[in-house]
Amino acid sequence: MTQPKLEDMPQPAVDRASIARLARECSIEMNVQDAPQLRPARVLLSPGKKVYVSHLPKQTWQQTLDACREVREVGFEPVPHVPVRLLESERSLEEFLHEAVRRAEVAEVLLISGDYPQARGPYSTVAEVLRTGKLVELGLRRISMAGHPEGHPRVALPEIRRAERDKAQLAQAAGLQATLLTQFFFEAPPFLEWAAGLRADGVNSRLVAGLSGPASIATLLRYAVRCGVGPSIRALGARPTSMVKLIGDHGPETLMRTLAGVSRPDVYDGLHLFTFGGFLRTSEWLKRVGDGEFTLDRHGGFRVD
Repeated sequence: MTQPKLEDMPQPAVDRASIARLARECSIEMNVQDAPQLRPARVLLSPGKKVYVSHLPKQTWQQTLDACREVREVGFEPVPHVPVRLLESERSLEEFLHEAVRRAEVAEVLLISGDYPQARGPYSTVAEVLRTGKLVELGLRRISMAGHPEGHPRVALPEIRRAERDKAQLAQAAGLQATLLTQFFFEAPPFLEWAAGLRADGVNSRLVAGLSGPASIATLLRYAVRCGVGPSIRALGARPTSMVKLIGDHGPETLMRTLAGVSRPDVYDGLHLFTFGGFLRTSEWLKRVGDGEFTLDRHGGFRVD
């Protein structure tokens, strides 16, 4: 089926209320080192806010479980990352999911393959885990999975697109509410065209745009290269590349304003912010935007007051 182009999509006017609503509904990411910032974040994030707990290299499953329990204890909704290639056995999967549900009342996990060349156990892909039926059997009702609007540096694009559709179909067949959560990006057209293409192919999973929270340009470039961000990385390069500019900040204001002007949920369902070690800072930013403490500018973005 022919994929729709961005210029063919309806582009309603943006208003401040749409931007504020996106901020209030946005999910957010943390790593296990951010756990001490969870209690201060209670005054910034609404109760029940979905907080994704990343799984970094050398991190243990127990550390993920402990962080999820802390997320639950302060009143947020924990969603642990599960890189399936790190699971050493089917029993490892069962034990982790059982403990996550029992100790932190986890109802959703983010399944990713993980950027590891070889699997430690029986699972190389998310689809293989979905086919086991273990998620529903152990009490999960929702699932998030990775989406790659700009492709993946180590996987051919047709394979990526086929995997995205297969995962959505498998989740639906299992009775799971599915979300395709994207890698972060810096320009809207690749995401919007990807989302419209999935909708045109009958994929009814939730589609969530992953954006970078406010961070230094140097930090964003480092993570973008590591995570394989595609052509939209040029948006960072639009600034002068002197060392002075590289220590400046870049936020999602322009991209968020653009996405706020696109019809929802016909095209997509919401936003997610990656924090890159700045969990509390990003939480403060979300609070201010959600409260309407910003001013639209003439350059297509907005300025937090």
